Amino acid sequence: MNRTIVSILCLVSAFTFAEETAILPIETAKVETAPADLIDASTSQKVLEASEAIGVLMAKSIQTLGISCDTDKIVQGFKDALQGHEKLKSEMEYVEIIAHAQEAVFKEMAIENLKKTEEFLSQNKSADGIKELETSKLQYKIEKEGSGPVVDENCAPIIRYTAKFLDEAIEEPSKDESRINLREDELIVGFKKALIGMKEGEKRTVYIHPDLAFKTKDYNRHTNSLLTFEIEVVKADAPAEQPIETLPNTPKVNPEVAFPFDDTKVVR
Repeated sequence: MNRTIVSILCLVSAFTFAEETAILPIETAKVETAPADLIDASTSQKVLEASEAIGVLMAKSIQTLGISCDTDKIVQGFKDALQGHEKLKSEMEYVEIIAHAQEAVFKEMAIENLKKTEEFLSQNKSADGIKELETSKLQYKIEKEGSGPVVDENCAPIIRYTAKFLDEAIEEPSKDESRINLREDELIVGFKKALIGMKEGEKRTVYIHPDLAFKTKDYNRHTNSLLTFEIEVVKADAPAEQPIETLPNTPKVNPEVAFPFDDTKVVR
């Protein structure tokens, strides 16, 4: 939120700076200028285009706040600011007002997402092939049986995976390979528990309650939402002492595998 406000303030400050900065004299040869009417027409058009651009940029910034704002109120506030309304609050007071609104919206969203998550898990546990590792918290379905070694808590398996939240569609299965060290403490609890016990070559769809994932960690529309992984174990264990480059089909060693989403950690 603060980043958005800062960006808006920076946009405005650029114009303020331009107004307050003296124009330095330039000692050059006299340059022939275009007729005044042509200059005015060109300048007017540029100002109109700039006005539209400012509106678009401000609208995009407002959308990142995560609040369904009242357009009429936005316009009224814009007019009051431009006209120097005497009852305007300080910039910090307006920032606090936005923050309080975000918090209220966030709390409502967290409650609604949790309700949808628990309803899904309650219904899903009766679906064909669904098994529960933790009651109403962690479920999985084997999509393809494996026949190789089994992943345990000390392994560093090489996997392919995709991830999504409850209100999203899973994209095409990932062809990228990542090495995951299950001994690391920062792994998502549900993700780690789901991996342990998988066989080499096995594919699973895993359903994770937010209590075993992110809970209400970040201000975004996925807070308290069900997290679903599709996981395929390519190799049950790839010890660190075995150079990853020597493995067939060299997998990507991605220390930032925690970021399959725009601004949300998923694995780490």
